[in-house]
Amino acid sequence: MLVLDDIHVYYGNIAAVKGLSLTVHAGEIVTLIGSNGAGKSTTLRTISGLLRPRKGSVTFEGKRLNGVAEHEIVRLGIAHSPEGRRIFPKMSVGENLDLGAFLRKDKAGIAEDKEKVLDLFPRLRERISQKAGTMSGGEQQMLAVGRALMARPKLLLLDEPSMGLAPVLVDLIFETIARIHEQGTTVLLVEQNALAALEVADRAYVLESGSLKLAGTAAELAEDEEVVSAYLGA
Repeated sequence: MLVLDDIHVYYGNIAAVKGLSLTVHAGEIVTLIGSNGAGKSTTLRTISGLLRPRKGSVTFEGKRLNGVAEHEIVRLGIAHSPEGRRIFPKMSVGENLDLGAFLRKDKAGIAEDKEKVLDLFPRLRERISQKAGTMSGGEQQMLAVGRALMARPKLLLLDEPSMGLAPVLVDLIFETIARIHEQGTTVLLVEQNALAALEVADRAYVLESGSLKLAGTAAELAEDEEVVSAYLGA
């Protein structure tokens, strides 16, 4: 479904991603793990068109995304739930969800997907008319994921969905990711909680200083001594 081939991404003259190649197959959950500054969020921002690779290519379902406008990437089937949630705080929960479907014209399908999101996140249903900025961090994270789902993506990019959340909400978020996957959405997950990410993922890539360090099945990497020592707290 997704192929990154030798991408190099810069912020000014600073190289953030250096020659990264990876693949995501339809129906998978793939996770990127690594420390702060490893290039994980930059990789997702490059896939969604917010950043442009200086070298290399991003291909989605056979279509090269280099130079494709961000909204067209959404139209092709990629939705991004960004780090830091980036909800619209002065708008209601319902309005935030509606904005996730801004490119769609199928009113019946939008209403159906909104119900699915509210079933996934019952707390959002309870707060549908509440201003999003007045909700807790966990509820705002649910909204960010729900808003991305309103685009009806084939590939969902999730950037640090558990950041700053209480352990009980972290468990809820990962249970929900598994449910989203079961409903047929492919997921590319960036997550500092490496243990939780490896438990839910099929495959994983470990990034270090913008480069690929290790790759394999999630089960393999969960038992790799170097990964355990560096990322799993053992």
